Amino acid sequence: MFRPTREPQTKRHVRTSYFVVGEGILADSGEEGPTQPSTASTVAALRKFQFSRLGPQAKPAQLLDRPAREELAQAMTKAGPQPDSNNPAVPAGFTYLGQFVDHDLTLDATAVQLEEDVTVRQLLQGRSPALDLDSLYGLGPEHRFDRRFYEDDGLHLRTGTTQGLPAPGDDQIVGLPLSGFDLPRVGAGSLISERRRPLIPDPRNDENLVVAQIHCAFIRFHNRIVGDLINKGVSSAVLFETARETVVKHYQWMLRHDFLPRIVDPGIVDEVFTKGRRFFEPAPGEHDFPTMPIEFSVAAYRLGHSMVRGAYNWNRIFDNGRGTLPLLFRFTGTSGILSPPPADAGDPEAGTFERLPTNWIADFRRLFDFREAGRDDLGVPAEKFNLAKRIDTQLVNPLADLPLGSFGGRGGPAPAPIELNLAFRNLTRANMMSLATGQQMAKRLGVKPLLPSDFENGGGTQLSEPLRKKLVEHCPLWFYVLREAEANGSGRLTGVGGRIVAEVFHRAMEGSRYSLVRDPFWRPFLSPVAERHAGHVFEMTDLMLYAFQERADLLNPLGE
Repeated sequence: MFRPTREPQTKRHVRTSYFVVGEGILADSGEEGPTQPSTASTVAALRKFQFSRLGPQAKPAQLLDRPAREELAQAMTKAGPQPDSNNPAVPAGFTYLGQFVDHDLTLDATAVQLEEDVTVRQLLQGRSPALDLDSLYGLGPEHRFDRRFYEDDGLHLRTGTTQGLPAPGDDQIVGLPLSGFDLPRVGAGSLISERRRPLIPDPRNDENLVVAQIHCAFIRFHNRIVGDLINKGVSSAVLFETARETVVKHYQWMLRHDFLPRIVDPGIVDEVFTKGRRFFEPAPGEHDFPTMPIEFSVAAYRLGHSMVRGAYNWNRIFDNGRGTLPLLFRFTGTSGILSPPPADAGDPEAGTFERLPTNWIADFRRLFDFREAGRDDLGVPAEKFNLAKRIDTQLVNPLADLPLGSFGGRGGPAPAPIELNLAFRNLTRANMMSLATGQQMAKRLGVKPLLPSDFENGGGTQLSEPLRKKLVEHCPLWFYVLREAEANGSGRLTGVGGRIVAEVFHRAMEGSRYSLVRDPFWRPFLSPVAERHAGHVFEMTDLMLYAFQERADLLNPLGE
């Protein structure tokens, strides 16, 4: 989630510096308060992801000091029983689909090297937020660094094989290595951490197991399309790009018509996608690449943190809440060690497993509701199904103590306990950026601001009176957009948060090489469900059904 400066800039959830167009480089000085921009040389500017500022800068007096941030973060991640805030409209898989999308938006596709064969235009485009699945494809099979992500035919993406392990009784399936259910891994090197490393363009997709399994599903999605095109006799000269265009446009359609309306007020989504953007780069030039508003990256799109559950009914083995959040970090190669306790997950060289154990393969029927696609036979009982938490100001307590591997902290000095708190890190990052407050953004976007009564204690985060008074005047943008959703009662972003997210998604689709926004007459054609295919319906369940050949034994290989 947050990484130090050792790793490539764009392969972190939180950067130690941001290049904001028109301002310069904002680098974390490690001290309290806003950072001062430094001038970027041409090379430095090109090598940094292109951020922009949608609203005004907050003044120092409008930012929360450290004690207030600590108090607010601790209130947002309080331990103990929490009110039931399941969102019946959002299956839990969408929480982590959102994280997969975030990595697509923020991957630096040129991070491998600054080589002579990467032109300035490619460099700028590769550092622009676009919904083009570069986290899946990298720079493509023809690029000398990224061909390692592909099979020798240069068409199919590599897949990984799980690691079987002895099982009690007659549970033989978990003893088998199953192909296609783990990410491909490096598999070579003197260190076990090197051998575990995922062989994919964005290693952040192996920071928690749900995102890793979703990435595996997208690999399957691409590979099945390739197979279908081969069977249709499509020329090899155009086959890969035809497959990629098909994948990307179906992905964008699913985001526009399924994912976004679940997390953002559908009225805002429809307005933006039919009438266009009003505030964020509303009329870009033909050759202008998109930027990433820091208000989106540092605040509004962190809505997913409130959707995370503390535990999941993962599969028939890790059932009844035994798929805990710490275990979903542990059984990865980037945050964890792919190995069970008592091996120390904080030590990247601990443990003996080098691939995902077979018993940790996802049961996708518990994460996405296939009954929505008319496949009642692929449903699970309600008590086994995982719903996302409602978007509000309360985070599950495990997020108060992040594993060091989730932000690149393994191997360094232990941070202060509060610095492992995800809410505190979010609030602190906003201070570093002098991020506009929620009230400032409401004024900027012409949105009705929250009322003082909206900050009264209710079913969400309980605020002390001094802190409540501060937030009524100057509320951090991240907390503000969560409170908007909470006060609205819909479980979706609205107002400030809804407008920012909808407009950034629209621009990111517009800026993609393959784009629904620039090709408004395109319609999806891959739903395996006849009625949905005829009606041009394509949602996440359709994508999964197509990728897994509509087979229950592939969506849930461990069985009942």
